Amino acid sequence: MTTEYSGSGDPRRSIELLWGTTPAPKRGPKPKFTVAGIVTVAVALADAEGLTAVSMRRVAEQLGVTAMSLYTYVPSKAELLDVMVDVVSAEAVRPAYESDGWRARLHEVARINWELYRRHPWLLQIATTRPVLGPNVIAKYDFELRAFEGAEVPDINTDMLLSLVLNYVAGAVRAVVQADQAAQTTGMTEEEWWGAYAPLLAEVLDASRFPTAARVGQAAGEEYGAGDPVRAYEFGLERVLDGIDAMLSR
Repeated sequence: MTTEYSGSGDPRRSIELLWGTTPAPKRGPKPKFTVAGIVTVAVALADAEGLTAVSMRRVAEQLGVTAMSLYTYVPSKAELLDVMVDVVSAEAVRPAYESDGWRARLHEVARINWELYRRHPWLLQIATTRPVLGPNVIAKYDFELRAFEGAEVPDINTDMLLSLVLNYVAGAVRAVVQADQAAQTTGMTEEEWWGAYAPLLAEVLDASRFPTAARVGQAAGEEYGAGDPVRAYEFGLERVLDGIDAMLSR
């Protein structure tokens, strides 16, 4: 899975595109496109074909023009990706939480992000260590931080605890996306794959050599067959929240 990096374009151009502060031309013909329209096409392309399908040339083809025509609006793919991330981040912003209490709210944050990644799995391919500093990304961050309102948590800990939850969700949903992609690539579901390989493994596996793996693996297989990444996600999320609860209770 190819990784792209946010914040790798021209900083000033990215900020101008994200916040809509690009100066309008004072003379000449009216622009044929808008940045919002270009980004909508790019997001649809990424949703349908994956992030590797997104290039200035492919987006231009979708719009019926040459790639050179788009550089007037967006200077490169790097800035385009930043705006794409910001645009879809708006889907994770809510006016208020449905529940009271930090734990229920973090459940809500986790669910919203899970659903966001499932709609736009290409987000998992963009490393945002250098965050996209757009209005929607910041609104999302502000909304998610408010999950801790009412809890006595120092600001720096609030940021790190939120990152803990978000990183967990991203890792868990990545396993689901990879399973989906493996099924599409191989034409075999997880159940079909295990059905083919498990009997062959049983022929060569010496349980006395790997007793713990054999015991736990058998228990896991009997409990939920070939594996259930959604169940594993839900179990893990509860343990993450248990850890936060223990920290806040000290």
